[in-house]
Amino acid sequence: MNKAILLGSAGVAVALGMLAFGFVAGSPQAAKADTTQAIQVASTDSKIDRKEVEGIIRDYLLKNPEVLLEVQDALEAKQKEEQRLAALGVIKDAKDEIFNSTFDGVVGNPKGKVTIVEFYDYNCGFCKRAIEDMKALTKADPDLRFVLKEFPILSPDSQKASVVSMAFHLMMPEKYGEFHTALLGGQGRATEATAMKVALSLGADEAKLREKMKDPSINEALSRTYDLATKLSITGTPSYVVGNEVVFGALGQQVLAEKIEQAKSAL
Repeated sequence: MNKAILLGSAGVAVALGMLAFGFVAGSPQAAKADTTQAIQVASTDSKIDRKEVEGIIRDYLLKNPEVLLEVQDALEAKQKEEQRLAALGVIKDAKDEIFNSTFDGVVGNPKGKVTIVEFYDYNCGFCKRAIEDMKALTKADPDLRFVLKEFPILSPDSQKASVVSMAFHLMMPEKYGEFHTALLGGQGRATEATAMKVALSLGADEAKLREKMKDPSINEALSRTYDLATKLSITGTPSYVVGNEVVFGALGQQVLAEKIEQAKSAL
């Protein structure tokens, strides 16, 4: 009898942990249903009433709160693995869109064996700092191809600056690296006006550039990028695709270099 109660209580304690985390994770109904079922089973098997079972559960969790942390860690690990596998499928199916879009600028070696793709916003403070990582990585590795994917999500100013940027890239791709570095690395907020100023300083014809900005394919390309980001679970900048992996956040040169080496070893 005591053994049955112990086993039942342990199982219900775990179920209650799932219930508590279910509310945190946003699935309270499913978690509550599982827990209620576990309590009913335990009550039936051990011939004790519901209140007694709940009391045992409460005491168990108060004495062992680390159980909830273990459940949380296990769930996070499961979700990360599911996200990784989903990203693998997206990268495989949308390989050209990710790595070879004609609207994306390229710095480093255009024919490099390894490609890293950065999703960025010209008004992202983390992206501004991460530009030094790009410079260092392309300088240190002559076989690295660094793709710059416009992902303006922070404001209308970001979107307007990106339209100028993409139009400039279509007109003067050979100077896009200079444009990108000047605009992203500059002081103050990136807007259509500041982007235009950088473009003109690099020799662009304003009338022709403004005409190119009206090209509907630019907004179509941005729309495809937003769709890609959603499929890859990218919600912030900078984010990167290296080989078959999505890397979130400005993690620094060393981490990116390690990811690049892993991608090389998989070739």
